[in-house]
Amino acid sequence: MPKFVTIGYGDEAGYQRTPQNVRDAAHSHDEQLKQGGAIMGIAGLPVQVRNPEGEIVQTTTGPYLSSSLPVAGFALIEAANLGEAIQLAQHSPCAVAHGVIEIWPLVEGG
Repeated sequence: MPKFVTIGYGDEAGYQRTPQNVRDAAHSHDEQLKQGGAIMGIAGLPVQVRNPEGEIVQTTTGPYLSSSLPVAGFALIEAANLGEAIQLAQHSPCAVAHGVIEIWPLVEGG
């Protein structure tokens, strides 16, 4: 079955202005996804790694990409197609709490 990487963006302000019952339902939805095999986690502090021409490893703490909302978390989900992946992601906390979820098809063996 195809795999999709999701990246959730959201901030505390958007989360707090979302009604508690909507947040609770979103967290319950994510728990169901986890029970179904999705791998999910909250975003920690990223580290950029570079190794120009394989000679000198360079690391920089912090994100490479910038966004108007911070990265909140990641998931690896399985779905039959992009439409099903959207259906699975649309009820997650970032999607319902004034954030956004990106869905990236994971092309294996590339």
